[in-house]
Amino acid sequence: MANSASGMAVSDECKLKFLELKSKRNFRFIVFKIDEKIQQVMVEKLGQPGETYDDFSASLPADECRYAVFDFDFVTDEHCQKSKIFFISWAPDTSRVRSKMLYASSKDRFKRELDGIQVELQATDPSEMSLDIVKARAL
Repeated sequence: MANSASGMAVSDECKLKFLELKSKRNFRFIVFKIDEKIQQVMVEKLGQPGETYDDFSASLPADECRYAVFDFDFVTDEHCQKSKIFFISWAPDTSRVRSKMLYASSKDRFKRELDGIQVELQATDPSEMSLDIVKARAL
């Protein structure tokens, strides 16, 4: 179903893969991209459970916008093993203005399709989504 604000649809694969990440933990992360020709959010890359945050960061293009979810495992100060699902809106300064506007206007609608997101981050360069920032936001 297209969003009236941006005209953007979400492919069923996006929702299905997110459910697999959330419930079965089949993936460490998912990178999504908007296919402007068909006006739809699509799955671009699936990160396997053994991949790291560095692998995830490296999969985001330096000059194009993306959405992503990352299943972050951490240990609390009380030594409890926990996990939080991050939604990351990646919009580097070097990306096209039209692309940034499209991703910004479609973000809330897309996020609503992914039930179970616990933390949201917006980043325009890698320093804004460093592992230290992710850890701090998770606690």
